[in-house]
Amino acid sequence: MIYLLEDDDSIRKLVIYALESQGYEAHGFESPDQFRTAVEQQLPELVILDIMLPGEDGISVLKRLRSEPETARLPVIMLTAKNTEFDRVEGLDAGADDFISKPFGIMELVARVRAVLRRAEQNLPVSVYELGSLRVCPERHEVQVEGKSVTLTYKEYMLLQLLMENRGLVLTREVLLDRIWGLGSERENRTLDVHIRTLRAKLGTAGSYIQTVRGVGYQIAEDQA
Repeated sequence: MIYLLEDDDSIRKLVIYALESQGYEAHGFESPDQFRTAVEQQLPELVILDIMLPGEDGISVLKRLRSEPETARLPVIMLTAKNTEFDRVEGLDAGADDFISKPFGIMELVARVRAVLRRAEQNLPVSVYELGSLRVCPERHEVQVEGKSVTLTYKEYMLLQLLMENRGLVLTREVLLDRIWGLGSERENRTLDVHIRTLRAKLGTAGSYIQTVRGVGYQIAEDQA
């Protein structure tokens, strides 16, 4: 069973229809009170949770779920019309398993649902990317250098995670701008350069792992330059 807490009637009906067409049992709720009552009666396998809700925001609902033993490990995907770093970081810090900004593609949402459910069913261990003194944990939204936490903005974090996931490969400027800032991004290339520069500075001694491939893009090298 999948629960969807979304106050927009048209979005709620569309998502429920899409999930059911893929063989999932799903139920939608328009208010936190309705959702809370349903959870008390039957625990779902996964929750899709909107942030902007009447009466109580989705972050508060998520924090309450994480505070209760019965729902502490319940997989949660957050939805929001707000495309700000603060909302994403707050949602991830509160314990969200995934995050999708509106407008979103229905098939992408279904694919994310499959991925989160598969990870939960297999009880996969928390993934960690490590290279020398640098440690990145995507599920915990955590970055450490020499055992000390490093605070990054959402864009800086996503940039570092993408480079670490593709360690040893050169990612072009176009790919990085597309994946981090979205298709059709009108941001000039200097935006990427500025983020790389500040990211290197924040990583300190581990910043030299990020190498520039002139005329192409950037990569995380296997060894420091």
